[in-house]
Amino acid sequence: MTENIKSQLVTNPWTRRRVLGAAGAGALAWALPTQVFGAERPRRIPIAVQLYSVREDVGKDIDPVLERVAKMGFAGVEFYGNGYAKYNGKTKELRKKLDDLKLKSEGIHVSTAALRGDGLKQSIETSKILGTRFLIVAGDGDFVDPEKSKALAETFNKAAEALKPLDIACGYHNHTAEFKKDGDKTYWDLFADRTSKDVVLQLDVGHAAAAGVDPVKLIKKHTGRTGTAHIAPHVGRDEKGRKAIIGQDSIDWKSCIAACREVGGTEWYVIEQESYPDAKSPMECTEMSLAGFRKIQAEMRQARAATRSRPS
Repeated sequence: MTENIKSQLVTNPWTRRRVLGAAGAGALAWALPTQVFGAERPRRIPIAVQLYSVREDVGKDIDPVLERVAKMGFAGVEFYGNGYAKYNGKTKELRKKLDDLKLKSEGIHVSTAALRGDGLKQSIETSKILGTRFLIVAGDGDFVDPEKSKALAETFNKAAEALKPLDIACGYHNHTAEFKKDGDKTYWDLFADRTSKDVVLQLDVGHAAAAGVDPVKLIKKHTGRTGTAHIAPHVGRDEKGRKAIIGQDSIDWKSCIAACREVGGTEWYVIEQESYPDAKSPMECTEMSLAGFRKIQAEMRQARAATRSRPS
């Protein structure tokens, strides 16, 4: 990773991502070697974990965290800003660690500075080393500004144009504020309208649900734009007996998965765990959500197999 990771911190005041830096701007980045955004995807979409889920463990020592998530069965990881001092200036060593564990670097959450000027150059340099794919901005206050949002969209368009020949994609990750309206459209829809199809709309399903928006409708509305989806649990305020664990929460995951597979253009699922029910540790809850998500996927595969086996 490069040494100047603190220069591109996310400064968005309305999201917890404000504490995350663009360590990823030059520190961590990605390029799936055989796929480009929107291209034909594998039959089974791989699952990564957003390391923010276990941020306290990452802050102590990232190596045991990587070893643990690899043992759980995750295919990749998504990095967030800071917390990787062990690998500052040692991007090749980080790549070797990932390779040894058979983990892919699916992507990283960065600031908008990672998509401009020297920040973009650093991102590209590190992307080539780590062999990752997605540069995702984790929040920018300009997104919900009626005027500044237009210039922000153009920043993404220019970055996407520069990154596309390198098989790297940039995109934006939603929280809840993005679903406020400017006139008769949400800022999320306006951003989609103003950006090219090469710009990823990383839908955080949990945040969308928390904002009162149907994530399935969003995936279908913006066909082919959900290159990577955040699989984050959500429990409605009045829903008793539910827990913030995938499969025990309030979200219709089967419909979300079907939409991602059929029209989303989704290349990766990224599990993110931000709540830890029943006094379980972040690592335990993350593992439980992975198990819950896999159980749902298995049920869907069984249902498809049963349908195919029925006589016509």
